Amino acid sequence: MENLSIKGTIKKIYETQQISDTFKKREFILVTDEKYPQTVKFELTQDKTELLDDIKKQISATVYFNVRGRDWTNKENKTVYFVSLNAWKIETETTPEPTPEPVKVKQETQPQKQTDDLPF
Repeated sequence: MENLSIKGTIKKIYETQQISDTFKKREFILVTDEKYPQTVKFELTQDKTELLDDIKKQISATVYFNVRGRDWTNKENKTVYFVSLNAWKIETETTPEPTPEPVKVKQETQPQKQTDDLPF
């Protein structure tokens, strides 16, 4: 399956969950930038959970992800299907720093010579 990407705004970031001694995951919510925005939950696993450490919510981002699916048979012998969107890269759109205005140097004008002559 090919790698997919989607753009949107990060709405919520959850804490990392330690599922077992060898597996951890972290979920986040992205609201897509579309005419009809979609609210989508992604997950990061293992060392990728750290990708969210320096990201704030309400920031625009492009999320690169893979679709993962699996089945599981429960105690009643009923098969249940799961789908997850496994993110592996997040690029945030940084707002460019404002360009500082050039400092305007006030040019000194030559002081006019004062004369002691009275005009009358």
